Amino acid sequence: MSFTTTIKEEISRIKNTRSESIAELSGFLRNNGTCTDNTIDLLTENATVAKRIYQLIKDIYDVNCEIESRKNMNFSKNNLYLIMINDKVDFILKDLSIISENGIFLDTPNDYILGSEDEKRAYLRGAFLSKGSINDPKTARYHLEFLIEEKQEANLISNLLNEFELNSKVLSRSKGYMVYIKEAEKIGDFLRIINANQAILYYEDIRIYRDHKNMTNRLNNCEQANIDKIVETATKQIEDIEYLKENLALELLDDKTKEAIEYRLKYPEASLLELSEIISYETGKPITKSGLNHRFRKIRELASRMKSNLNIK
Repeated sequence: MSFTTTIKEEISRIKNTRSESIAELSGFLRNNGTCTDNTIDLLTENATVAKRIYQLIKDIYDVNCEIESRKNMNFSKNNLYLIMINDKVDFILKDLSIISENGIFLDTPNDYILGSEDEKRAYLRGAFLSKGSINDPKTARYHLEFLIEEKQEANLISNLLNEFELNSKVLSRSKGYMVYIKEAEKIGDFLRIINANQAILYYEDIRIYRDHKNMTNRLNNCEQANIDKIVETATKQIEDIEYLKENLALELLDDKTKEAIEYRLKYPEASLLELSEIISYETGKPITKSGLNHRFRKIRELASRMKSNLNIK
């Protein structure tokens, strides 16, 4: 079972007030329904969602709908469930703010559908049941989307999401519009908004685990990068020392720099900080990382000058 299916089955068990049920049905029908003068047809792959919509319509409008199971022809193993409403069609469409009193399709629902925060949550829940999906955080990138046919509806859903500060965006697609959210924390907030409480627990557990794992990986990568830098620096210092030794130039250096050479060769893998602490401890003469770096700079400059003179000759 997909994560989206799990969410839809959970929120299909939520108990609504009458106004919330109307808002949820409006969000579902506006994004799913095919309407004629005599019928409303609603299609879903989820049996639990089909039962939810059937029950809401029956409870609110005292209408006995028909549910028919069909074979899905889109290479999906899931059946399709067709909900057919053949009674009080005009009244239901007007009550759910799908059409106006004059029978004209409404680009956006009337204010009473979205009059309160709870009704806005219910509308988003209905839209999600109809056209929403969320990637499983365990197996994919963080992604929530609604695939909406009409631009006005896509903008309405995006605006509702952003009233809850979810940073949703609308993207034009070849067949309609995609309203999407990619921020992990905001997707978790959306699940709270539609009251998918069990899904939140699963989602947040995975998100926290992934965030911790990513942080550990970043720290490990950072640590490895520091180790690589230490090894590279020490290797270059030893190469300069060996060059000076081969060309009998060590005597050109002062005693403090010779001391740095002695300890570098003795501790070839130590960082400058570690080496400065070792020298300070063993000689009783404190030296800072900066002071030690100054000595190695003298070595590098002498080696560079000798190489330049050799190239000139």
